[in-house]
Amino acid sequence: MTAHRWLLASVLLPALALSITACHKLAGTSDSASAPAIQQAATRTQESISASEPGADRGDVSLERMATMPESAQLPAGRWKAGAHYQPVVPAQPTSAPAGQVEVIEFFWYGSQACARLELALADWQARKPPYIKFLRIPVVWGQGPQRAHAQLFYTLEALGKLETLHAAVFDAVQKGNNPLVAESEAKTLQLQLQFAKSQGIDEAAFRKAYDSPAVLSAMQRADEFTRRYGIDAAPRFAVNGKYLLVGGQGSSADNALQIIDDLAASEKKR
Repeated sequence: MTAHRWLLASVLLPALALSITACHKLAGTSDSASAPAIQQAATRTQESISASEPGADRGDVSLERMATMPESAQLPAGRWKAGAHYQPVVPAQPTSAPAGQVEVIEFFWYGSQACARLELALADWQARKPPYIKFLRIPVVWGQGPQRAHAQLFYTLEALGKLETLHAAVFDAVQKGNNPLVAESEAKTLQLQLQFAKSQGIDEAAFRKAYDSPAVLSAMQRADEFTRRYGIDAAPRFAVNGKYLLVGGQGSSADNALQIIDDLAASEKKR
């Protein structure tokens, strides 16, 4: 029962057409907060970030005008506006995309219903996205909470070469299978995740070796760093080329949100 309470940290925001709501990091809770404390905090956290609301002061000004970009560099016909559809990342962050490519990062959490509902539309988008878009997934890492445990599973599966085939299965286990894959202790969390891995045909010794490997621990440190650098306090979030951040609740549908990403990426590709 305690493990299931972790999942109550997912807080619903005003939904998009496909319910692209965001689970928020809980303000005012310590990394070692107990499950009941997390549940209580979740019931109190119902508002989105004021800066991401369309009515916020900086939301009334397009990013093009804010950056005084020349007309040739503006987004199509001023179609999308900062604050209403995306936020500028200040300062802009470096990316790992090679020359000629545009980096798009999805910040996600397996315990977020919003992230799970987005998966189908995101899979369709990945199949048709322009080849110049370099798409990355980064699991959010907030302190020592359940997100960190899920991030460790994510990178363990990646290290084993099983991520692409099992990413959806992890979502199904957490969201549909009544198996949060996280418990009140690290030892019990490992056992839950190990049982899941074995059910998917992964060798126990291989899983244990990868789980605490330097590669996985280093990847988790990078995820923690990215979460902090981009100021990610909810999921899902999308970062485009280190310059733009789409906030949950912005746009009007999954297709619309992905179109914003396409247009921002296309604008970056031209520069």
